Amino acid sequence: MESKLNITEFRNRIRENTVIGNPKLKLISPFGVFRIFGSFSKPFYGNFDDSTFRLTTNSAVSPTFFMIKGNYRITNRTLFVNYTIEPTHKIQIIWLKYYPLIAFILCNSVFILIEKVPVQVYLIFNLFIVFSVLHTRWLPKRKMKSLEQKFKKIFEL
Repeated sequence: MESKLNITEFRNRIRENTVIGNPKLKLISPFGVFRIFGSFSKPFYGNFDDSTFRLTTNSAVSPTFFMIKGNYRITNRTLFVNYTIEPTHKIQIIWLKYYPLIAFILCNSVFILIEKVPVQVYLIFNLFIVFSVLHTRWLPKRKMKSLEQKFKKIFEL
């Protein structure tokens, strides 16, 4: 994509809006709980150099499971930014998608084995699991779209 910024402005904005760190280790680090006390004034967390970047959102309350990975270069006095949005860890995305389905099967299996389960309990558990399935389908798409919109807005793409 073509950016309205020149390369100096782009590098300054990426420096001003990014907390330095490895985006793949942000969510799985055992010391990640201490990030709650860190600085969240910058919108991105990741690393970058003179031609590449890897960024994710800088949030401990609502982390995203996606990362923007790309590069930038000057061609004919225009800055071109090529990027892709990838899952930080594919196992997290698989877990989000399939855990509610596994829970649905397991809970219903337990309800079938127990003979005297009230219909209200059965209904409440199944409605909760159906809501979880819908939520886990919607949430990653919303997070990915939000990350891309924030990236495009800050870097004027």
